[in-house]
Amino acid sequence: MEIERINENTVKFFISYVDIEDRGFHREEIWYNRERSEQLFWQMMDEVNYQEDFHVDGPLWIQVHALEKGLEIVVTKAQLSKNGDNLEFPIDEDGSTIDIPVDEKVESFLEEKFGKSENDELADDFVEENLWIIAGFNDFEDVIQLSHHFQNDTGSEEETLYYYNGKYYLYMEFSQDVLDEQTQEDIISRVFEYGDDSNITIHVLEEYGKKIFEMNTFADIRAHFPANI
Repeated sequence: MEIERINENTVKFFISYVDIEDRGFHREEIWYNRERSEQLFWQMMDEVNYQEDFHVDGPLWIQVHALEKGLEIVVTKAQLSKNGDNLEFPIDEDGSTIDIPVDEKVESFLEEKFGKSENDELADDFVEENLWIIAGFNDFEDVIQLSHHFQNDTGSEEETLYYYNGKYYLYMEFSQDVLDEQTQEDIISRVFEYGDDSNITIHVLEEYGKKIFEMNTFADIRAHFPANI
């Protein structure tokens, strides 16, 4: 998936039909199955949020263009106007906006695309969710070496290892209540000394991957695979 940051409130991304099918979706159901289209959309927004730090915290303006080889999607976050009576959606680089009165339900305006009422609940999750990473490993030996690199508890909320399409993927989640930002960054940098930053989403891993170790991957691996001296 190709992602372009237009400005502070707008991102544009392109996803090919091949990529859509690789994620487990069929082209037809994206248009005719609302639930599946929402699943795909929020998977893509996971990646956008991770790569561009584009947090969803309110109403969205969503433009979907069907192209020959895939979909081009523009997502813009609404801003409350200065007088507080309108929601403004800047959609052009020259700053032009579309104003929608607050007393007209934005949900009904956006429902044609991906169902705004459910998106509101998911948007709250983006604001409150913990920091997370997904690292990919071509060889399980690299995961073993990484686990022994962390002899003590990392303090992460979750360490789950998946196997998918011939590779191993480590999902790690951190909480600001447990670890400060500097400690989190230090742990993440050490993880990427052994693995690669991956664009795959946790949704794909949960649905199509095989879970190898759950929650406490490093401790479980150390218990099963002692260090070679």
